[in-house]
Amino acid sequence: MSASEPSLKPASARPEMTATIMTETGLDEGILRDLVHSFYGKVRRDAVLGPIFAARISNWEPHLDRMVAFWSSVALMTGRYHGRPVPAHTPLPIDGAHFERWLRLFRETAHEVCTPAGAWYVIERAERIARSLHIAVQEAQTAPDAVPNLR
Repeated sequence: MSASEPSLKPASARPEMTATIMTETGLDEGILRDLVHSFYGKVRRDAVLGPIFAARISNWEPHLDRMVAFWSSVALMTGRYHGRPVPAHTPLPIDGAHFERWLRLFRETAHEVCTPAGAWYVIERAERIARSLHIAVQEAQTAPDAVPNLR
């Protein structure tokens, strides 16, 4: 493995949990990298999603690296991602149909790239993330200055 390739055994703030997840799902940094790169290749070619991304991303490598770190954190509990996905998505011109399309491509790619257990694992997380982001986007579009009532 070269210095530019990610380690297949990620450093983790929760090493025992990460090791257990990797064993149970067959996921590792390399598979997550393949998943992210394959998935966003499909997104970029998609007639509906592609233009939304193309209007905002000109240099894909940093975005892909960030998404690999995101999925490493989400799937392997590594803590590598330190971003704020909700504010990044709320101004986008997207609705429920976009999230469904995103999920369809993600599910398809997960089944192509991951083990069956790994695909199920990342798809479950992707569905939760999509649901949460969809709610946040809807709320931002309907009442952009509203403060949520968390009671």
